[in-house]
Amino acid sequence: MFWLVASTIVAAFMAVTMIFVRLKAAKQPASVKKIILPPIFMSTGALMFVVPEFRVTFSEFAEAIIVGIICSIFLIKTSNFEIRKNAIYLVPSKAFVFILVGLLLFRIIFKLAIGSTISLGQTSGMFYLLAFGMIVTWRLAMLIKFMKLEKKMNASAKKSV
Repeated sequence: MFWLVASTIVAAFMAVTMIFVRLKAAKQPASVKKIILPPIFMSTGALMFVVPEFRVTFSEFAEAIIVGIICSIFLIKTSNFEIRKNAIYLVPSKAFVFILVGLLLFRIIFKLAIGSTISLGQTSGMFYLLAFGMIVTWRLAMLIKFMKLEKKMNASAKKSV
């Protein structure tokens, strides 16, 4: 029970941190680097699978990645860009906060459901994979949106010259 409460507190802290990071990011122009670096930094967490306690079966791996991809749909739908001052900015979404809270509640319910059937290490591995699948999918979609808008912005800049 302690680990459930502790991990929920950590997840809530991370969600609140993400809200502030997202609000701050909306004040600065977006870039390809800012979009692709978070999944690259997060990928180092895969080193947890070196330790046998964190390893998951192929079906658990697939389930976690698929759930992560499905959860990313909400983030993709609320992540949009706009052109301001000849730069591309992320548009702040009021739904983002509710989505993060919803994902946190989903995580707690999911953890309660599977926590009694698989070990704490495997549960941790699955949640890492879920988060990684979610962020990679979300950031790839953001990158595609960003590049389309950048292409449009560059094309209109060439026409005005």
